[in-house]
Amino acid sequence: MYQALYRAYRPETFDEILGQEHIVKILKNQIDTDSTSHAYLFCGTRGTGKTTTARLLAKGLNCLSEGSRPCGECANCRAIKEGSFIDVIEIDAASNNGVENIRELRESVNYPPAVGRRKIYIIDEVHMLSTGAFNALLKTLEEPPEYVTFILATTEVHKLPATILSRCMRLDFKRVPENTLITGMADICRKIGIDADEDALRIIAANADGSVRDGLSILDQCISGGDRKISGRDVLEFLGASGDEDFLELTDMVRKKRTSEAIAFLAGILSDGKDVRQFMKDWVNHYRNLLMVKFMKNPQTVVNMSAENIERISRQANVLDLEDINRGILELSRTLNEARWSTQPRILLELAIVKLCLGAGEIRELSDYEFDRAPAPAKAVSPAKADKAPKERAAKPEPVAEPEPAVEPESAVELEPVEKAEPVAKVQSAPQGEFDCDEIWNEVFEDGEAQKGSFNIISRGGTLTSIDDKSFTVVVTNDMTKTHVENNRRLLEDLMEKHTGSRRVLKISKKDLSKKEEKSAEEIAADVGDVLGITVDVE
Repeated sequence: MYQALYRAYRPETFDEILGQEHIVKILKNQIDTDSTSHAYLFCGTRGTGKTTTARLLAKGLNCLSEGSRPCGECANCRAIKEGSFIDVIEIDAASNNGVENIRELRESVNYPPAVGRRKIYIIDEVHMLSTGAFNALLKTLEEPPEYVTFILATTEVHKLPATILSRCMRLDFKRVPENTLITGMADICRKIGIDADEDALRIIAANADGSVRDGLSILDQCISGGDRKISGRDVLEFLGASGDEDFLELTDMVRKKRTSEAIAFLAGILSDGKDVRQFMKDWVNHYRNLLMVKFMKNPQTVVNMSAENIERISRQANVLDLEDINRGILELSRTLNEARWSTQPRILLELAIVKLCLGAGEIRELSDYEFDRAPAPAKAVSPAKADKAPKERAAKPEPVAEPEPAVEPESAVELEPVEKAEPVAKVQSAPQGEFDCDEIWNEVFEDGEAQKGSFNIISRGGTLTSIDDKSFTVVVTNDMTKTHVENNRRLLEDLMEKHTGSRRVLKISKKDLSKKEEKSAEEIAADVGDVLGITVDVE
């Protein structure tokens, strides 16, 4: 039966392990001097050789060879390789994480090894153990019998209790450098008769991101098509995923404001079947990596990437301003949040690219030109309804703009000094009577909903009731709307400034719905007239 490459070419001696020389040196010295610890903690990212090294340590402690151990040739080494050695017990903590499982382990610890010199317990994914299971393991882990060695392996060491960490000798596995991965994969390709060019192996190593198992899995996928020759183009076709190179290139296009190229580049990526929402998440994470690399001397501690990929990101972070990175994170995060409920997430992502390319200032200028300066369309009113309207309502005249003073032809060439022309001052000092609260409120929500999908909560429970020189008042009907208005205070004040021409402070008032408003007879008559289409007079 066919075996995956990472299983078929698993190291059988310490010399075959890739990229973990610091750990190999410690373990070989301890085996040779018979000074091994009673408990080890192997931690590091996936595919870096934690379980493989644990098995090699078990081999070394039970190897029958008189020379370098493990030899990989004796009966005990072969039995451990085949998984039939009775004194090496492997436990998957993900599926055996209860207290009862650990109690069974404690009982078996009391029995000495049956075949080998040492009894080895390898607990993989140890962070999955429950709190009770950890507590049950503590005493045995601290003082096991002299013939027992515990080897704990985990990818998430931060989830382990401090009481466990203090009882183990911790060894941290590093990500394997790309050059080491390329050398190892090239050696395997020669053994199986595959001609893989250097570009193909480089792309595989870059996408493996320091994981030997991931790299061999990608290589296995590439050779499964039956071709004996693999090129870089073949690897990209088989991967079918967006790598760091895609985000580096797209971010560079955004930085240079090449909007059309960025949208076309995105279209090419999505045409390969990439998920839009997943692409957004990965792009946000790319901006986060740019931020970490820009301000940290040793970003390897917080950026889960290989040294080579970190170097590529560092070069881009050096040419980006903090403002650009901040805007990228906020804009893409907002777009990702809105895309969760949208049936067209691609359109939202394309809009985000346009905003990132143009910048906030240019977007505002375009918006002002298109909407603020354009004349508002007149509202159509039914003639019949206008004739039958009550006199009290008809008495309110619509605001009419005053005509500009006529300019004499001969004075057309006489220009006023620039400092005297203040067209904005008329808008800023406009009295309350010139504002139509309903119209302005609608315009505010047209802009607000474009920036926040949940902005319509305010429109359903809030009403703009008045605008004066220094403030505007919003009346809400419930506590939820009041909280939402308060949380969006800054945005509402910004939008009101845009549509009224002056900065005003938001005032919030809650309407008491428990008290019924009493209408006058004239108001009741007007309402009846509107419904029946007649004029009702009150005597």
